[in-house]
Amino acid sequence: MATNEHYKNENGEKVQSTDWHTVVTWGKTAEIVEKYAGKGKEVGIVGKLKTRNYTSKDGDTRYVTEVVADEILLLGSKT
Repeated sequence: MATNEHYKNENGEKVQSTDWHTVVTWGKTAEIVEKYAGKGKEVGIVGKLKTRNYTSKDGDTRYVTEVVADEILLLGSKT
């Protein structure tokens, strides 16, 4: 999932910043996301942030923050 932020920089120019997020969901909620959500679709998410870590093949510790979704709200117009 992506979130966009729009603002003007110190020169007054419009800037868009995009952040990418990993969303995890299960069961019926996952089925709804698979069927109805897609690139460019607006959604609202109810859930929590979870951070976990793992060790890479190189032996480095990696940290991952994910959105664990309890509920997905389909927003925007129907197409």
